[in-house]
Amino acid sequence: MRREEFDVGEYVDLMGLLLDLEIKDEYRDGVMVNFERIMAIANQVNSFPLPEEIEVAPVFEP
Repeated sequence: MRREEFDVGEYVDLMGLLLDLEIKDEYRDGVMVNFERIMAIANQVNSFPLPEEIEVAPVFEP
């Protein structure tokens, strides 16, 4: 599967249309910066390797 570069600006515009949410020009840059930060954090979490034998725990017990 070929992964194309993700365009944050296009995503913000499309989600604004989908949600019928007007993002004013004065806020758009800030929304894009925050989304880029969220993507960086999510990439870190998603790249963390998990062993195959791990099971889902319905209750967290420290």
